[in-house]
Amino acid sequence: MEPIRLLGITLVFVIPFCAHAQLSTPTEWESQLYTDHSLVGRIWDSSVDSFITAGELSNAAREATYLILGEKHDNPDHHRLQLEFINLLLDAAALRHISFEMLDTDSQALLNQMPDQQLESLHELREYLAWDEEGWDWNFYGPLLQAAYSADVPMAAGNITNARIGEVYGLDSLPIEFDVLDSATVDQLFVDIDESHCGLLPESQFPAMVRVQQARDYSMAQSMAEPGADGVTVLITGNYHARQDLGVPNYLLASQINVSLDDIVSIGLMEVQAGEEDPRAYLQQYGEIAAYDYIWFTPVVSEEDYCASLRQ
Repeated sequence: MEPIRLLGITLVFVIPFCAHAQLSTPTEWESQLYTDHSLVGRIWDSSVDSFITAGELSNAAREATYLILGEKHDNPDHHRLQLEFINLLLDAAALRHISFEMLDTDSQALLNQMPDQQLESLHELREYLAWDEEGWDWNFYGPLLQAAYSADVPMAAGNITNARIGEVYGLDSLPIEFDVLDSATVDQLFVDIDESHCGLLPESQFPAMVRVQQARDYSMAQSMAEPGADGVTVLITGNYHARQDLGVPNYLLASQINVSLDDIVSIGLMEVQAGEEDPRAYLQQYGEIAAYDYIWFTPVVSEEDYCASLRQ
């Protein structure tokens, strides 16, 4: 499993704006590792246990109420594909609202005031938002924000602030609004928190770290617009937050009375693994609910051993 939040590699990509009547599989990839892997470029539909076309995924995206687009944060191809989805919905006049994990709630006032601004370049947009360049590579996320801003699409900050992280970490028990997961799911969160920290996290910190994870998922769910008659609400987030079994969809279902799992489409943009050609293995399924509705497979950006770097 990749770390729940892994950053560090900065790659630049440039994407010209163009009309996208349908999603399309890239003919060239920014990431260069395992480009010849049998799964690269293919799309797996977990509901029918088979591969589908980009056109079929386009239809599923347009028909969603909530579209959650996962990513590995440092993979440029994942952000290229996210922009494809945004342009697809813009072309169909179907993008109703978009929320970003990469912005915390302190940024919401700036987002609310953006329609009144005259921001004519990516640089001006970055400066206006006081973007956290150390945490999130602007070259990846700037084009996504610019596309939404240019189309006057309402945007929301999905993440919690560092101050709120400290508050949640120091609590003695789980706030009732976060308490939406069954015991088996919480147990899996404990396992994954341990694994994502390479077994280096003291067990005494597991409950606090899980609370923080749940607080982030809750916040992202709260940042997404209530369902309307028309249009799709999109969330840009890491693959782990996008999981239907463990992440944000659970909090959407708990907070939105008229929303069912059928209204939520979760897509994992996922790097292939050397020697693993079974798409089912990438779901890491532990229960009845599949982690993602769809997985779109991409090459790998880096083989850096994250855990080894922490142990040095």
